[in-house]
Amino acid sequence: MKIPIGVPRRARGRTGALAAAVWKRLGGRTQWRLARFRHQTFLVYAGGIVRDERGRILLLRHRLWPAYRAWGLPGGYVDAGERIEDAVAREVREETALEVAVAGRPLRLAGGFRHRVEAYYEARVVGGLLELDAAEILEARWFPLDGLPDEMSPRLRDVILALDLKPG
Repeated sequence: MKIPIGVPRRARGRTGALAAAVWKRLGGRTQWRLARFRHQTFLVYAGGIVRDERGRILLLRHRLWPAYRAWGLPGGYVDAGERIEDAVAREVREETALEVAVAGRPLRLAGGFRHRVEAYYEARVVGGLLELDAAEILEARWFPLDGLPDEMSPRLRDVILALDLKPG
């Protein structure tokens, strides 16, 4: 609630107390909805840096992405209430049928396109057999850091190359 600048301090105090009392009565769920409506929000993207024993990175050629940048990491958006690490594991499983263990800390956090925050986590395969979600993914391949495909976003390439990835 904005208070006009010309209002005396005493009146502002009463108005602020009234606003606080109303806010308190609304309850957590309504407060959250109002706060979300009032403030700009961000989408959170969770990407997995999945590597094999030779240190190569798993990249997917995405069906829904433009051909000139079709290769990218397994990943997607975090669901409401979901931990980012769990979203990485879920997205890898949905896109590739591979089960992964996700490292506890992000390798990189970045501001993404427009209202998007990106979190990149290292993950290692612990189970499953590679089986692609044909609705989203055309191909999966393991790439060495010095052999990333040309058909990927220059920004994503820079993110991957900037990571201090030690051999698997």
